Amino acid sequence: MTQNRIQHALARLFERHRIVFWYDDKQEFRDTFESLKMDGIEKAEVKANEFTLKHRILREAPKQSFLLYCEYKEPEFINNWLLDVQLGSEVFRTDQSAIWLSELNLPPEFSDVVTEHQAFFDAGRAPKQAESRKQRLLALLKPDDLKQQVRLKMLAVCAGLNQLADVRLDVICESLFGELVEDTQARYALMERCNLTGVLWEQIERHYAYVSDSPSVKDFSIELFKSCYALSITNPKAQDKASLNNDALVLFKRWKESRKHEAVFESLSGSYAALLDIESDLNSRDLRDVIEIDYYRLIDQKIIVDLVNAVSQRTLSEGEVTKYCRERRQSHWYNDFKYLYTAIEVASQFLAKLDTVQMNMSSSSAAVHGYVRHWFKIDQMYRKFIYALKASGQMTLLSRLVDTIENLYNNSYLSPLATQWQGQVDAMDTWTVPDVTPQRQFYSRWVKPYTNKGNKICVIISDAFRYEAAEEMIGRINREKRYQASLDHMLSALPSYTQLGMASLLPTSNGEVTISETDSTVFIDGVSTQGTANRDKQIKSVLGETACAQQAKSILEMTQTEGRELFKNHDVIYIYHNRIDHAGDKMQSEGEAFDAAERAFEDLLVLIKKLAAYNASNVLITADHGFIYQNRPLAESDFLSADVSGDVHYRDRRFLLGKGLTVPDSIKVFSPEQLGLAGGVHAAIPKGIQRLRLSGSGSRFVHGGASLQEVIVPVISVNKSRQDDVATVEVDLLRGGTNVITAGQLSVTLYQTEPVIDKLKPRELRCGIYTGAGQLISDVHTVTMDLTAENARERELKLRFVLTQGADGANNQEVSLKLEEPVAGTNQYTEYKHLKYTIRRSFTSDFDF
Repeated sequence: MTQNRIQHALARLFERHRIVFWYDDKQEFRDTFESLKMDGIEKAEVKANEFTLKHRILREAPKQSFLLYCEYKEPEFINNWLLDVQLGSEVFRTDQSAIWLSELNLPPEFSDVVTEHQAFFDAGRAPKQAESRKQRLLALLKPDDLKQQVRLKMLAVCAGLNQLADVRLDVICESLFGELVEDTQARYALMERCNLTGVLWEQIERHYAYVSDSPSVKDFSIELFKSCYALSITNPKAQDKASLNNDALVLFKRWKESRKHEAVFESLSGSYAALLDIESDLNSRDLRDVIEIDYYRLIDQKIIVDLVNAVSQRTLSEGEVTKYCRERRQSHWYNDFKYLYTAIEVASQFLAKLDTVQMNMSSSSAAVHGYVRHWFKIDQMYRKFIYALKASGQMTLLSRLVDTIENLYNNSYLSPLATQWQGQVDAMDTWTVPDVTPQRQFYSRWVKPYTNKGNKICVIISDAFRYEAAEEMIGRINREKRYQASLDHMLSALPSYTQLGMASLLPTSNGEVTISETDSTVFIDGVSTQGTANRDKQIKSVLGETACAQQAKSILEMTQTEGRELFKNHDVIYIYHNRIDHAGDKMQSEGEAFDAAERAFEDLLVLIKKLAAYNASNVLITADHGFIYQNRPLAESDFLSADVSGDVHYRDRRFLLGKGLTVPDSIKVFSPEQLGLAGGVHAAIPKGIQRLRLSGSGSRFVHGGASLQEVIVPVISVNKSRQDDVATVEVDLLRGGTNVITAGQLSVTLYQTEPVIDKLKPRELRCGIYTGAGQLISDVHTVTMDLTAENARERELKLRFVLTQGADGANNQEVSLKLEEPVAGTNQYTEYKHLKYTIRRSFTSDFDF
């Protein structure tokens, strides 16, 4: 031991004691003692001068620090004349164990700790590693540590843990589990070298009830998966197979939820599912047995298959399916299956909605109002189902549901709706519907009121953005802070194609609208309206230089300075966006129409926020037309076999343009006067949802006809306010009739007081049971309360808390079930609500029989 190390060791002892004895029975450190210089320390040798020293220490210099050197072995108590002084002081020892104790500021009674685990401190061939271990241990030690606590901290150091908060058995276990997917188990090997594995397994047995003649980390992890699965099955017989206790279940759940250990958990879960033959067990389970469990990916697969069958066979109600799908949002594997759960949930809602739909049309006005109030939901759910189906990539798994949905959508909704509506269309003398604004009046009805009041207005026209999508867009906008959106509708021009729809939305000075006699180009007062440049000219010809037309892409690419300058210099800005029609109108990409609709939502929301940054507080969103989309390839009967004779100059899938047209009964011809157009071009529209054959063109995504989906065009009004108008949904805790906990588990219900709607957003919560001192004594549930059901019973979420052994220390004490919510932008939580309980567990409650 070098003089420098001796001096440092002595200095640490003098920080706590005034007097230090130094026995040197081998007479090795005489020179070191004599040459030692320490400020404020008086050196003295004990050599038949005990009385003199005692008088000096206790009477003459009662505040002076003394180093007393004894060149002999420490005497027995009965022969030690300075025993009373020594018992109130400290002894400096120069053996290796004493040195380590001194370096760690540990008292002599901890000598067995360092001798039993000598390899932890011994430099051996790796002095840097040993020194690092000692320094990390020193940083974790506390003055009141017991031997077992010191050993636990040594285990933590071996496990690579350096924070005092991580000195817990569960964290050490998590660290060791991480090595199971690596080539070596270096941390566990270090524990073996340091003779600490006995301590580890003793602690694991005491806390988690794991007992084995030859324990290993892998065997413990397998037993953890096996027992926790058994403990969590709602069937009591399954729980009898568990060998571990509730504390093991809490450890397991904490590990499962840790982002840090996510990859390890998933890897082991997959391996052990095969090892334990979980699939065979799941085959015999009911859906309800495992609905709360997510320990294996197979569980989600089992639940999904059962839900698909239940929806197909109509054995579960819509409310039950929605409840189960929403509960699975808390599953560890939810992101892998979210589109499947969405498809199942929407399919169930679709079937329930179709059961109640009544397509009665007493008039054209009643038909339009019926669609915008009720029937559009079927189109919306169909879109959501098909989108989720394609996003999931599980065509085979969902094939039964797909067949059901496709058949019902086409045969029980789309075709009957179109047939009934066609009766109203056939009775029309002109293309108008009472009480429904025609598209030609868009500017005067919605835009002009802003300019009349001196307010600036931006008009976004999204090609083929149909009514059902706009209704969903309203919800997305209203969920944003300080944005308020409302939805209206109008009747598109006919034929419902882009050129005519875009022209109808432009401001005019009562000019004549005509269709070209050679193609589908539309003119206002003889000037083409095709393309953004021509529309910009038309807008300026009516409104002047303070109005303009822009492409959405140009707006999105502007800097804030450029955007504000544009808005400063213009009162009316028409913005053209083309996502849905761009995909749907091409044969190669028409199947991506619903995916394009999803991306259109994102585009439009970004565009609205971008315009707000340019100081635009008023925005209108509309479309040129809607569309029909059927995901399944069309049958031969969906196409018209009869041809049209006459001077046909333009042919599309849902309309023809020409003069002198002769058509069969399956097609209706409108004159330009009936359509509110000038010129001599007539339009021939197939009745219902039938298509005309068109070489090189797709047939599943179509528009141009007169179906409700094609001709009801949305108008969204968006305003930005200065105040935050978005609230968070309230959640109540329902305790279940008693405030006493008598068992190892507690079941409670979270009740969401209102459905999540536009301005009422979901609430994220972390839930756990804590003692008065703040100790967590249960597992933790992290939930998102985002239920949208109108039925109050369908807005309940049941949680089951498993108490740890820490709850035993709180017996007959008051504890709190706390709901905490995250603080935005931080890793912190703040309390939202709590319920008080009293733990009152009998000593007999832990017996199994």
